[in-house]
Amino acid sequence: MFSGIVEEAAQVVALKKEGTNLHITMKCSFTDELSIDQSVAHNGVCLTVVDLPGDGTYTVTAIQETLERSNLGDLKVGDLINLERSMKMNGRLDGHIVQGHVDQTAECIDLTTEEGSWRYTFRYETTPEMMRKGYMTVDKGSVTVNGVSLTVCEPTENTFSVAIIPYTHDNTNFRDIKQGSKVNIEFDILGKYLARIAGFRG
Repeated sequence: MFSGIVEEAAQVVALKKEGTNLHITMKCSFTDELSIDQSVAHNGVCLTVVDLPGDGTYTVTAIQETLERSNLGDLKVGDLINLERSMKMNGRLDGHIVQGHVDQTAECIDLTTEEGSWRYTFRYETTPEMMRKGYMTVDKGSVTVNGVSLTVCEPTENTFSVAIIPYTHDNTNFRDIKQGSKVNIEFDILGKYLARIAGFRG
C-alpha cells in the first residue's frame, strides 16, 4: 500500500529482457535501506526488490501483464522513474490510498504553464464496461499519475487535468512529461468499490 507521495525520481541504469519479463535496475539514494522482497512503487507500479548487489543499485522484475498495462516497457537507460516505498501504517496519509496496481496508461494531450504551476491534461481509453468498474475520474477526486497522488480537475468521459506545483514538477518525472507522453494511471480504489456496489444493486 502506498500514498502517492513520491520519495525520489531515480535513474534507470540497466534493463534486461528475460523471456517475457523485464529486469529493471535502478540507482537511488535509499538503496542501502532496501531489502530483498521489499515492495517499491515504480511510476506507480508495485514491484518487488529481487537483487541488491551492494553497488548502490537494486533490481526489480516486471512481468508481461505489468508491461502491457503500464509504461515500464517503454523505459530506456537514463530515464527517471518516480519511486515510493510502501506506506508506514503509523504515519500520516498525505496523499490518498494507492495500491500500486496500475489500471492503464494515458496520453498527455495538453500542457500549459500557469502562473507558478503547470496544468497537464491526459486522455485515456474508456468503455461503458470499464466505467462500470470505476475506471473513471470525478471532479476534485483523487487519481495517481506515474505514482503521484493528484487532484482531478475538469474531468470528461475520457480526459482529466491536474495542476502541478513547482516542487512536484522539479522532484518527479513530471518535468519530463510532454504532449504525447504515456503515463501510468491508477483510479481511486474507493470509486472502484462504490461502482462495484452500485453494480450489485442494479
